[in-house]
Amino acid sequence: MARIIAIANQKGGVGKTTTAINLSACLAEKNRKVLAIDIDPQGNTSSGLGIEKNKLENTIYQMIVGNCTLEDCKIQTPINNLEILPANVNLAGAEIELIGVEGREFILKKHIDRIRDQYDFIIIDCPPSLNTLTVNAMTTADTVLVPIQCEFYALEGLTQLIHTINLVKQRLNPSLEMEGVVFTMFDARTNLSLQVVENVKSNLKQNIYKTIIPRNVRLAEAPSHGLPINLYDPKSAGAEGYRQLANEVIEKEEADEFAKSEVMELKYRRK
Repeated sequence: MARIIAIANQKGGVGKTTTAINLSACLAEKNRKVLAIDIDPQGNTSSGLGIEKNKLENTIYQMIVGNCTLEDCKIQTPINNLEILPANVNLAGAEIELIGVEGREFILKKHIDRIRDQYDFIIIDCPPSLNTLTVNAMTTADTVLVPIQCEFYALEGLTQLIHTINLVKQRLNPSLEMEGVVFTMFDARTNLSLQVVENVKSNLKQNIYKTIIPRNVRLAEAPSHGLPINLYDPKSAGAEGYRQLANEVIEKEEADEFAKSEVMELKYRRK
């Protein structure tokens, strides 16, 4: 059954969509079956994976408002093992259309629960705001991965995001956990990047990934070609960074599965 990871940060420009695109592609490269879900009305994950989002008849918007099924809007990307539920600007209207709808926080979850056993990982790219779409992602997800840009205001808004995650956990999704924090746009030439990393590590009581994604020109160019970095420039520092992150995510999943099996075996022995 798939591990569902929501990639969220209400602060824009932190590498959230870049992480969604390239983590999905690097997991697929490692022969994991992956579904990417673009739940951001900007639709940048869709275009970054080679989908012509404005020519689509069905997107996640039509699925959410009940005008099509998940199968109707799911698309195979140019990358092996990677499918996507795409989005475009139409999704911006979903927030208004869902007002007053009963169980609106669980609409995405109801669709995904039916197909989650078909994948190893499901990666959700959230909008840069804490709205109904983001809450839908968090009620669907097992964990939340938070990209943090290595800049002066790195921690700004993070407290609010963690508070939102905790509220969703308390009221809507008791199994929701923090996947962890990943640093992005790291520039080893500046003292600021090093200071930000140390500051966050000393102040944030969360899992922090060892992988740090560097600031990389090829990484910035890749979306305009509709390709993830591991296809656009496989030998770049950005590609290596996201491959390492994918390895860490897989290792964490395997460690969690092992821990669960140990607990189950212990319960069985006690019986």
